[in-house]
Amino acid sequence: MIREAIKGLCRKEDLDYATAKAVMDEIMNGQASPVQMSSFLTALSLKGETIEEITACAAGMREHCVRLLHQVPVLEIVGTGGDRSNSFNISSTSSIVISSCGVPVAKHGNRAASSQCGSADVFEALGVNIGVSNEKSKELLHSIGLCFLFAQNYHIAMKYVAPVRRELGIRTVFNILGPLANPAGATMQLMGVYDKSLVVPLSQVMANLGVEDGMVVFGQDGLDEISLSSPTSVCEVRGGTFTQYEIRAEQFGFQRCKKEDLLGGDAQTNAEITRSVIEGS
Repeated sequence: MIREAIKGLCRKEDLDYATAKAVMDEIMNGQASPVQMSSFLTALSLKGETIEEITACAAGMREHCVRLLHQVPVLEIVGTGGDRSNSFNISSTSSIVISSCGVPVAKHGNRAASSQCGSADVFEALGVNIGVSNEKSKELLHSIGLCFLFAQNYHIAMKYVAPVRRELGIRTVFNILGPLANPAGATMQLMGVYDKSLVVPLSQVMANLGVEDGMVVFGQDGLDEISLSSPTSVCEVRGGTFTQYEIRAEQFGFQRCKKEDLLGGDAQTNAEITRSVIEGS
């Protein structure tokens, strides 16, 4: 299937859901060669990914991951990364604050790829055991309302494509699949993106994947976050209805800051920033 898909992509033809899903199954099952995977990812990137293609690839990635089964409504808060802002771990810090307000959060993340410090790195620096079992994560989600799902422990099939992605060194569909492949199947999600053009399409993908209440956001200063230093573009998903609008820090009682005020550093530095936020200092 992947060979036929590559031929179609080279002709700038969009893939239907079934074809894109079948290709992802081949990749996740280790049935595609490195050359085939690199050709597919490059051709798809050059053509431009459609909503249907992203949905199919994310669905395939979800099917091949270790699932966290639970009995509570769960929120995911995550960014695509790739905004080159070197900000501290805003989503990870927010997940702690949100869970303390009574909203269960299954935070899904990995080590740093394009930044100095990924969510796994900062949680580890905070003393969190990021390698706990699936059963323990479920227990934590139910007891304290927060668990961290280390991507490498849940998306084991990614081992086939990871070396290819590293060698390619370009953005591919996988840069946006991680935030869409939460092992807990979160039905509530806040997702930050690195490009404004992704806001509306990815909100539609989230809805296709079963998110009932969600927001895709882009800080107009370039952050893949709700920004305190600029207006933020939003597309909200609620029960299958999509609403686009802008929000500003001042609407929520915050003073606008400079983008530099949000800078982070290595894991230890970002852990200290997270602690200071939680402690209100």
